[in-house]
Amino acid sequence: MTPGRTAGAPGVVVVTGVSRYLGAHVAARLAADPRIERVVGLDTADPSAELAPLLDQVERVHADTASVGTVIDELGADSVVHLALVTAPDQQHGGRAAMKEQNVIGTMQLLAACQRAPRLRRLVVRSSTAAYGASFRDPAVFTEETEPHAVPRGGFARDILDIEGYVRGFRRRRPDVTATVLRFAPFIGSTADTTLTRYFAQRVVPTVLGRDPRLQFLHIEDALEVLYRSVTEEHGGTYNVAGPGVLALSQAIRRSGRVAVPVLEPGLSGAAGIARTLGFGRYGLDQVDLFVHGRVVDTTRLTTEYGFTPRSTAAAFDDFISGHTDRTVVRAEQLAVAEQAILDGIRQVRAAVANPTAEQRPLGERR
Repeated sequence: MTPGRTAGAPGVVVVTGVSRYLGAHVAARLAADPRIERVVGLDTADPSAELAPLLDQVERVHADTASVGTVIDELGADSVVHLALVTAPDQQHGGRAAMKEQNVIGTMQLLAACQRAPRLRRLVVRSSTAAYGASFRDPAVFTEETEPHAVPRGGFARDILDIEGYVRGFRRRRPDVTATVLRFAPFIGSTADTTLTRYFAQRVVPTVLGRDPRLQFLHIEDALEVLYRSVTEEHGGTYNVAGPGVLALSQAIRRSGRVAVPVLEPGLSGAAGIARTLGFGRYGLDQVDLFVHGRVVDTTRLTTEYGFTPRSTAAAFDDFISGHTDRTVVRAEQLAVAEQAILDGIRQVRAAVANPTAEQRPLGERR
């Protein structure tokens, strides 16, 4: 297909997850397109005061993806954009169990509703490059055809694999629907508020001793552009969506003017614990594995089919920095904790050298 060619803008678009940044902005942009008759936002939660004005032209239906039933058909939707995914468990709202219910069961029931909607012609599903996992066995660059070497440890990545499996089943049952799966790299930008941006916004950034993973980011505005084009143009298939180029973690930390705290890998399966000690919040295994091994994807299919190239990873990260220019000096207590973490790491290394485990000893010395 010719890049950017439109097969006719949809009449009625349903967007899930409009109470959040991505869903609200996508819905607002679609509603501003005069070619689109109606945009309906599907969510159980109300948007924040900051996001609410964006949805003035968006009809809202209070329903979640798990109870959508016949809503898609009743609305006469010919396009559905599924963005209602939870990327990290919230212990105050059900933890990992609620996260899986939302992501996996919710998507399964939404697709069942889409399958029963005869007018539906387009389905766009948010996915993630987390589907590839992150391990020392990984190739230098992932293409859309690359299979993960093992099931990822993180809950979000496992949910993504389940979601994409349901989409493949939907494609077999409804070949008349153009189904688009977008594997987004981690979002960043001056307005983005994600686990990743909060990680780099810290004064003291925990890293894994001896590791310097290669990372790719995607500017949030470029994610919105790709989503918009996926609805208003014809782009079936699965696409990696990331900014060209890479940044090593050490480069990113230096560019952001932060202080890196290297800790031993066993302790940072543990970075969650250190992060909590420093007041940084929580991190899942998805993020820990990413900070250990990194991940880089090929975006040739995206740029060829869409005729669009996101801004580079470095440019996206620089825009994030521009929105976080506060250079407040690190507090003394934070530095003290950071120094203690480094000293503890050194002691662990010395102890491991002095008293190696059976696996660490030379073969002839094992009992």
